[in-house]
Amino acid sequence: MQLNITFRQFGASDSLKEYAREKVDRVNRLLDRAGEAHVVLSLERHLHHADITIHSGAWILRGREKSDDMYASIDLAMDKIERQLRRYRDKLKTHHGKEKVHHRQDLVNSLKVRHDVFEVSEFLESTEPAQAAQTSTTEASNDTAQAAESGIARLVRTTHLAIQSLSVDDAVMQMNLMNNDFYVFQNQQSHALSIVYRRKEGGFGLIEPHLPSEAVAATGT
Repeated sequence: MQLNITFRQFGASDSLKEYAREKVDRVNRLLDRAGEAHVVLSLERHLHHADITIHSGAWILRGREKSDDMYASIDLAMDKIERQLRRYRDKLKTHHGKEKVHHRQDLVNSLKVRHDVFEVSEFLESTEPAQAAQTSTTEASNDTAQAAESGIARLVRTTHLAIQSLSVDDAVMQMNLMNNDFYVFQNQQSHALSIVYRRKEGGFGLIEPHLPSEAVAATGT
């Protein structure tokens, strides 16, 4: 497995590199299809953040954690990945070997989403990161610019993701494998751009836009 390790806001450490490599190799042994792994270790506000992403075929496994110690953060992030991997291990094996290019995949490949993460300023009595909804990269980034200029929110990171054509069940599995609260995908059944999300009450929800059959003028009522 190809492993890339990035250090941000603090110097590189050979011992941390070796520790992260050992942890990723342990998970790699549970995978039928070796891919690549990306580990980002950063220091933010005296907290040690570990963001680990592992690719296996068409699937992505991800764990993110923070603590007062970088080794502990790596352990916590990898624990999240291992829990989801063990949960879906049999299903992943079933999918591997049966992967095929969807007949609309050429169109899907042209679609990407941008996932922006903002941090609310302290004077708003909140210091927890707020995750913005994913938006198409074709849309203008006016909201991002306005937030930065006003000083109300600080852009922490931006991630660009390719849209996959999946069934709803597979989209839920991919969301869980990434330890996310939502996931954007193309519904294989309806071919619509859809979102699955984790409900606060438990279970999962599905958002799928539908265009009206006929244009209806706004009446203001």
